[in-house]
Amino acid sequence: MSLTLILNGARRTLQVEPRVSLLDALREYAGITGPKKGCNQGACGACTVLVDGERILSCLALAVQYEGRAITTIEGLAEGDELHPLQAAFVEHDGFQCGYCTPGQICSAVGMLREFRDGVPSAVTRDMSANHVELSDEELRERMSGNLCRCGAYVGIRDAIRASFEAEVKR
Repeated sequence: MSLTLILNGARRTLQVEPRVSLLDALREYAGITGPKKGCNQGACGACTVLVDGERILSCLALAVQYEGRAITTIEGLAEGDELHPLQAAFVEHDGFQCGYCTPGQICSAVGMLREFRDGVPSAVTRDMSANHVELSDEELRERMSGNLCRCGAYVGIRDAIRASFEAEVKR
């Protein structure tokens, strides 16, 4: 079947079978290799992408569900040669080791920070209406718990996310 997606800002039409996952459509049909196939069952987060700004696990989604939707992968976050602030923060704070999970971690962090700013509650902070809700280590661990790092670079990942968030707040 013919499927049209807006991939990293460009309209793309792909010929896929209706049963193809969004992850496989991105990697095998569109040639976008940032999202990784880790567990292929939604447990690791390596395949995380943004759909209309919200993070999803692309291995659990059928591509046909996203007809006409805006899908952003790690490749679509930078503005030309200028890295997205979270990408730059991951480099500055050593938020990766082998790098396999990094695209999913960064896309998830972009979506997570949007959720946090929009007041979406978490298991740590159920009431986001308080005057000042801190993006604590506990909050970050909870909100990023769907993204695993086999190398254990979690301290650098949290430092990168927090630094990017604090820089954004100062702007």
